[in-house]
Amino acid sequence: MTKPAPGEESRRRHPSLVVSENAQFAHPSERVFASLLSLYGIEWVYEPIEFPLAWNDDGQPVRGFRPDFFLPGRHLFIEMTVLDQRSVSKKNQKIRQFRELYPEVELIVVYQRDFNALILRHGLHAAAPAA
Repeated sequence: MTKPAPGEESRRRHPSLVVSENAQFAHPSERVFASLLSLYGIEWVYEPIEFPLAWNDDGQPVRGFRPDFFLPGRHLFIEMTVLDQRSVSKKNQKIRQFRELYPEVELIVVYQRDFNALILRHGLHAAAPAA
């Protein structure tokens, strides 16, 4: 038998979908998504930074965008968008503005259909939170 890759051993011993109970998520789908990232050994940070999108006359930020996850090993931000269409439209507007202001920052948006496909693929449909 070959020796598992670094980080793989702990996943074999603890194939858990448990995220710390202390983690405060804005929506239950974010907890499920974090659990999947952890299951695959992907390091993540929840809402680590807010990007200013608008400033007042004094240069102080008055509106911002805080992506849900940052994956340090991939230098990638992920935004979960599993809300009703009206909220999604507002969020899409923020995402467009974010991409205009910060084109060098990589961001993936996970929409409701993407999230549903992901949890079904992992057999988690019974545990999936209602959006």
